[in-house]
Amino acid sequence: ISTRLASQRVAVVLSGSGVYDGSEIHEATAILSHITRGGAEPVVYAPDINHVHVVNHLTGEPDKNEVRSVLVESARIARGKIQPLSQLNVADIDAVAFPGGFGAAKNLSSFAADGANCKVIPEIEKLIKSLHAAKKPMAFCCIAPVLAAKVLGKVEITLGLDKDDGSGRWPYSGAVEAVTSWGAVHHNRTVEGIVVDQKNRIVSTPAFMYDTPNFHEVVDGIGNMIKALLKLIGK
Repeated sequence: ISTRLASQRVAVVLSGSGVYDGSEIHEATAILSHITRGGAEPVVYAPDINHVHVVNHLTGEPDKNEVRSVLVESARIARGKIQPLSQLNVADIDAVAFPGGFGAAKNLSSFAADGANCKVIPEIEKLIKSLHAAKKPMAFCCIAPVLAAKVLGKVEITLGLDKDDGSGRWPYSGAVEAVTSWGAVHHNRTVEGIVVDQKNRIVSTPAFMYDTPNFHEVVDGIGNMIKALLKLIGK
C-alpha cells in the first residue's frame, strides 16, 4: 500500500472483498486510511484459501457455481499489494488489524454457521496466539472480535450492544452471548466507541455491527480504534 519508510508496520488481515462473504470494504479502507494518517505503514495479508461460498451482493443470495480465492479477492482492496498470510512473520510487524464483514465469520472462522461452537482456522489462531505471546497489539472491528474471544478466551471486547436499543439497528447483538460463553468480557459501546483491553493489548469497535446508513460514523469509530492501537505499540 505504501512504499515510504515508517517506524510502525501494521499488518491488515483481510478475508475477501465484500460484506456478505469477505471483508467489509468500507471497514478495510478506513483501517488502511487511519493507519497511514497515524504515520504507520499498512502491510496487507490474506489466507490463501477459497471462500466458504460466494454471495451475489446484488441479490444477497449465494451463487453455488462460483468459487473464489480469499487471497485473490482481497487483492482488490489492497490494490494488488498483498501477501499470503503464511508469509507473515510476527517479528516483522508491530501490530495487526482485522476488519469485519462476514468473511471473518465464514472464511477466518466458522462463527456464522456454528456460533458458540465455531472454530477459527489454524493460520488465524496461530497468528493471534503469536501476537499475544509477543505482547503486540491487535485491533478488531465489527464481528472480528469473535476471533480474539474464541482464541484467547478472557479478553475485553465490544461487539456493540448486547441487545437492540429499540432502533432496530443492532441486528447481530446475539453474538454477545457466544463470546461471553467463552469467558470474554463484553462492554456495550455505540458505533464510534472503542474498548481497550490493556492487559491483552486488544482494541475493538462495533463498526457495521451497527446497521447505520451514516458511513462516517463507522469511519470515525475505526479512527478511534486505530489511534488507540498505535498508542499501544511499544508500550
